[in-house]
Amino acid sequence: MTIPRRADGESGYPAWFLEFLADRAIRKPSRHTMKAYSQDFDAIATLIAGAPERVVDLRPDGLTKLALQTAFAKYARTHAAASIRRCWSNWNTLCDFLYSGDLLAANPMSLIGRPKVAKTLPKGLGVDTVSGLLAVIDLDRGSTHRSDWAERDRAIVLTAVLAGLRADELVNADIGDIRPTDEGGVIHVHGKGNKDRRIPIEHNLIHELELYLGSRATRFPGTLKRRSAGTGLGAWAATAPLFVGSDGERMTRGTLQYRVLRAFKKAGLNSQRAAGVLVHGFRHTFATELANGNVSVYALMKLLGHDSMATSQRYVDGAGAENRTAAAQNPLYRLIEQTGEPL
Repeated sequence: MTIPRRADGESGYPAWFLEFLADRAIRKPSRHTMKAYSQDFDAIATLIAGAPERVVDLRPDGLTKLALQTAFAKYARTHAAASIRRCWSNWNTLCDFLYSGDLLAANPMSLIGRPKVAKTLPKGLGVDTVSGLLAVIDLDRGSTHRSDWAERDRAIVLTAVLAGLRADELVNADIGDIRPTDEGGVIHVHGKGNKDRRIPIEHNLIHELELYLGSRATRFPGTLKRRSAGTGLGAWAATAPLFVGSDGERMTRGTLQYRVLRAFKKAGLNSQRAAGVLVHGFRHTFATELANGNVSVYALMKLLGHDSMATSQRYVDGAGAENRTAAAQNPLYRLIEQTGEPL
């Protein structure tokens, strides 16, 4: 439940929480992260205060071990384990902030239980499933519906499974982030937590992206650079969005997820993905296919942009090679030869 504003129009949040939000905003988190801070605060603070309109009067000294335990116990009755873990993490960050500002005598969150992270290996989709999605997407070639765009949707799926990008990373990518090299190319990824990384890619993925950009130039000819002789990567402004919607503007996360869900349903493969997982399933596929190829945990950590090897270790059985060699081992590159236009 959202905290209501007061009658005078001021925020219904207590001043100390607004200070916390201001502090976090300086760190430039994603809008989804900022939204999660507010949503998780709303949920627990309302349970502690007893009513949404009373949250504004909540004081830091009211965040006792008993109060938080009781609130989280009620919250857990109606929320999934992943939501509880996220809420716990956000409240832990908030209590750390209050403790560092001498507003709390100690951070009580270490005394509040939370579900353990599942130890199971994330489920990859496999070559056959991804191939089936691409085959269905290719059926949209020549469609008269403006929202259908086979070249773009195909490029999205291939970029996701061959570079392991998250949904937000795909949405925020610019054309200038694709940088061809003699060996193939790299994607400069603006990653989670403002941590950039470079993902090696092969020539045939760049070719797929340029096929998509050629179709985009046909749809939106006015968006090319002036006096451009072609439609490849160099024909576009470096800051132009890599993936756009049917209106020519940067694709939204919602549109991206919808296009992927549509492909799963149209291919009759919706049961092949984990519940609630859409674009992120391609990232799992990227990681599990490389792990099956004995890529080293260090190389996989760098390719995925993880903070620690422990996270990447979930995918890995043994050691492997350097990043470019590791990325080139991805058997999903065969999909371009199987279903794409001849190179």
